[in-house]
Amino acid sequence: MSLPPYQLNLPSFSGPLDLLLHLIERQELDITAISLAQVTAQYLAQVEQMRSQRMEHLIDFLVIGARLALIKSRALLPQTPTVYGLEEAEEDPAEALLRQLQIYKQFKQAAQWLAEREAAGLRTHLRVAPPLRLEKRLDMSGVTLVSLQQALRQVLARALSLQESVALVQPRQVTIEEQIKRLQERLAQKRPFLFNDLLSAGADRIEITVTLLALLELIKRQETTAVQSTLFGPIEIHAAT
Repeated sequence: MSLPPYQLNLPSFSGPLDLLLHLIERQELDITAISLAQVTAQYLAQVEQMRSQRMEHLIDFLVIGARLALIKSRALLPQTPTVYGLEEAEEDPAEALLRQLQIYKQFKQAAQWLAEREAAGLRTHLRVAPPLRLEKRLDMSGVTLVSLQQALRQVLARALSLQESVALVQPRQVTIEEQIKRLQERLAQKRPFLFNDLLSAGADRIEITVTLLALLELIKRQETTAVQSTLFGPIEIHAAT
């Protein structure tokens, strides 16, 4: 039996968008790019207090935190003029996050309205769409016992072949301790290597984040250094001298 997905519920919010919406509404701000920049520090401080949680449960919070940091940096730094026609239009990260936050707020308000109705004992809702029109009689003409048996055999044979062809794939579990150990083994070789060399083929977001946190931990311990010569370029890792 599969376990239900883990949900992080705290007294004031549930999930990264709920935390962000909570911080904006607490200061009575409108959902704008300016409000996102104003609550960035508070959001990151709240995530820092949640470090005791398991890392895979904080990935979404860290992703939103990184987007907020980018939005705030763009608001503080002067913008480079764009030459229209030479570059493709890039979606503003603030507008994308604002749209996502506004949609989340609409769903949250709808859920709250439904919860209030249920608490008041109003568990019936008006059906707006017309009911489906179903045939009152089932046409069984031309159907025989032999044809039903043959159809049943075909369905059972197809179901059996599907069960044999489907394999259960277990997700690969990655921990910070494992990645730290893997990093230390590579550092012991005294040769520089790339960050991508630590990732498995088809690495997902969790593995990339956990590996990056392991690298930052070793940098804090002064066991390694990392160099990125170009923006968004490869990260080269060296053993500390």
